[in-house]
Amino acid sequence: MDFNLALLLTVLTAVSGAVVAFNYFYYGKRAAESQVEPSRVMATVIEYARSFFPVLLFVLIIRSFIFEPFRIPSGSMMPTLLTGDFIFVKKFSYGLRLPVLETKFLETGEPQRGDVVVFRLPSDPGINYIKRIIGLPGDEIVYHGQRLFVNGDLIANMPDSETPHNGNVPQYTEILGERKHDILLEKRSSNMGDGSYTVPEGHYFMMGDNRDHSRDSRFIGAVPETHLVGEAVLIWMHMDGLEWPDWGRIGTGIQ
Repeated sequence: MDFNLALLLTVLTAVSGAVVAFNYFYYGKRAAESQVEPSRVMATVIEYARSFFPVLLFVLIIRSFIFEPFRIPSGSMMPTLLTGDFIFVKKFSYGLRLPVLETKFLETGEPQRGDVVVFRLPSDPGINYIKRIIGLPGDEIVYHGQRLFVNGDLIANMPDSETPHNGNVPQYTEILGERKHDILLEKRSSNMGDGSYTVPEGHYFMMGDNRDHSRDSRFIGAVPETHLVGEAVLIWMHMDGLEWPDWGRIGTGIQ
């Protein structure tokens, strides 16, 4: 069973807030008027609620509407993101949504081609994925022999001569929209995920930067706008297993 942190945080905030409100508007006034000391249990509950409610409310607001931390679980976004990267996801990039219900109540922006996005897996919304937006609603995407075409235009990539290859996998620089970023392509020609795809309205076509090792829209289908969590913007820590943190990645912006 998936652990729903947003639901738990919302419930705890609501319960503690209800106790604070109950005490302020009713119980506290009644006890003062009757000059009767509240029971030890009730006094303890009220004290804990008054202490935790502001903290819980602050965390809920930050996590739901501003930034949410996310850990990179796989190498599908290499070399942009590595396994063990801890990133901040900007929640207000594509609109503000109610926690748990995920209902948008305020428009703040539209996803752009090239954005790195965290989204809920359409087949299992309890699982979060992170990929790059390749196709916008209505786009025609063709991927064939490691060559990417968007609406008939070839998205060029060039070998990255300044950056060492990742093991035996060559690194290339790709320009997608206003984003200049690196991708990995196997030396041998690969037909992984080859095909033509039409992006439905209200959906986005996602691909990983590690093109030959990414379970993305070539396999899971286009992602509905309602499943977008936010834009990945910053690496704030890197720690993979029991290794020492990679301090050099801290503060790195995500291209």
